[in-house]
Amino acid sequence: MQKVTIDENLCKGCSLCITACPKKIVALSKDKLNAKGYHPAEVVDQDACISCVMCALMCPDCAITVQK
Repeated sequence: MQKVTIDENLCKGCSLCITACPKKIVALSKDKLNAKGYHPAEVVDQDACISCVMCALMCPDCAITVQK
């Protein structure tokens, strides 16, 4: 089950979610570019997510949704 969903079209690759994640499971995609030309953030290990919501709180574009 996916805990964190990132809207790739809203993400501008600012990396604030990466620094906020205590489990260090968020990274910028190396392969994908969104419609704006940015490398969007992605969760590399959904199972390690503790649903702390820190990534969503730090996102200035509200591109991250966390399921508890």
